[in-house]
Amino acid sequence: MKRWIKALSLGLVCTFLVSLCGFSANCEQLRDQVLRLHILANSDSAADQQLKLQVRDAMIAHAAGMFDGVREQTGAKQVAAAHLEELTQIAQQAVRDAGYDYPVAVCLTRMYFDTRTYDAGTMPAGMYDALRVTIGAGAGKNWWCVAFPPLCVDSATDHAATLSDVMTPAQQDIVQQPQKYEVRLKVVEWAENLCHTLREWVD
Repeated sequence: MKRWIKALSLGLVCTFLVSLCGFSANCEQLRDQVLRLHILANSDSAADQQLKLQVRDAMIAHAAGMFDGVREQTGAKQVAAAHLEELTQIAQQAVRDAGYDYPVAVCLTRMYFDTRTYDAGTMPAGMYDALRVTIGAGAGKNWWCVAFPPLCVDSATDHAATLSDVMTPAQQDIVQQPQKYEVRLKVVEWAENLCHTLREWVD
């Protein structure tokens, strides 16, 4: 497929997303208010998957108060960027403590996520800024959560931001009452996934 055809297809999909008007706009703004946490296991073996959870627990425990006082995503990214080396050491130590010598890489990136439901709510599909932890080859199943505001289980402190601190009431409603928007969330996921695929083709 020629490059201009791919670009045209991307434009048409993005135009369709705009046609969803307020709901699509709220989803886009919502995505720009959070920082996701993404952990990649070395492989899908039972041992590597268990190791992924041990690294997760160590990261969440260490980051529990890291974003205290932060009330916007830009600040959260700055805090995360300033602690990348420290977070890498925490994850690496968790790997060593479990008896493995896999290397660990921690970085800030922008990546695509499918619609994902957590105990604290649902995040619509689309591109998000994320703190990504890659264990070894990073070829195993992922674990996702939300680092900011801290929606991971047991990660929030009394000084941490809440959804109401970073989102409008309409955006909070999408996260906390997804059953009201089930069809529109599926449409957004389909369109965002197609848009993501087309972006990769164009690039």
